[in-house]
Amino acid sequence: MDNNSLKPKTFWERPEGKTGGLFMGLIGAGALYGLYKVLPYLVEIVENTLYLGVLLAVLAALIYMVLDPKMRNLIYYVYKSIMRWITGIFIQIDPIGILKNYIDDLKGNLKKMNQQIAVLKGQMKRLQQIMAENQRSINSNLKLASAAKQKDKKGVMILKSRKAGRLTESNLKLDGLYKKLEILYRVLTKMYEHSEFMLEDIEDQVMVKEQERKAIRASHSAMKSAMNIISGNSDKKEMFDRALEAIADDVSMKIGEMEHFMEMSSSFMDSIDLQNGIFEEDGLKMLEKWEKDGISFILGDEKDLLIHDQHSVDLDAPISKGKHDSNQYSDLFKF
Repeated sequence: MDNNSLKPKTFWERPEGKTGGLFMGLIGAGALYGLYKVLPYLVEIVENTLYLGVLLAVLAALIYMVLDPKMRNLIYYVYKSIMRWITGIFIQIDPIGILKNYIDDLKGNLKKMNQQIAVLKGQMKRLQQIMAENQRSINSNLKLASAAKQKDKKGVMILKSRKAGRLTESNLKLDGLYKKLEILYRVLTKMYEHSEFMLEDIEDQVMVKEQERKAIRASHSAMKSAMNIISGNSDKKEMFDRALEAIADDVSMKIGEMEHFMEMSSSFMDSIDLQNGIFEEDGLKMLEKWEKDGISFILGDEKDLLIHDQHSVDLDAPISKGKHDSNQYSDLFKF
């Protein structure tokens, strides 16, 4: 997957941003209502010169905070921190915790996918046997038809020829089905390879980044973060968390695609009648739609190669762990 698409979410796109938006709306509504209620008192206060001076000073401070970018950033930082703390009470927003949950999901999905590959392999081998048996029967019936023709047994010749024709037609259907199963097998095994590597890579990323995060948090107090904001410098702790969130979002999309494809392929496999070479049209349409969809998050450009690969799959070949870029997220931490 292109690393350029791994952009950290802004505050407003994250869960705490939605909480912040809700609170900001409530604060705004409360401020308007409060202003409406205290307006008569404000008029009285303005009439007093001393109170007017205090009011002007407060107003000047508010204008300063609005116009000064450093002060605005500080207020925004405090606001984000409060919203993140409130949101964290109800849902898991810690990127390390989210990634650990995804690791558990990946382990479970890999077990399910391995079982599904085994079932698919069994279906394909059974289909090969059926087609081979049909071909032997075709050859046998054609020989009998030829012998009957030589002996001028027209009825036997027609009967055996028709039987051979029906079996030939059946094998054509079964061969078309087998080619679809080959696509499923290629994609499932390749997804398994990528996902197995992704699991190992994410586990290593989490272990390393968790230690780095602890070190950053130990050296970056809330006061130091605030001072960085006032000075106009980027807060390393916040940028580090945003990079981890971008990784979590990428892994989430890949797990979602993995689960969707397993569900779709399982539905298609369950609808197959191997003996008669028939299957439900809905399952086939789902597979064809997936084939025509855009680039896969997991497979990338390999998707088209797998779909259009004309080589027969080797069902006895072991599933190997593919070689991938183990530093696919390294650019996110360049700050």
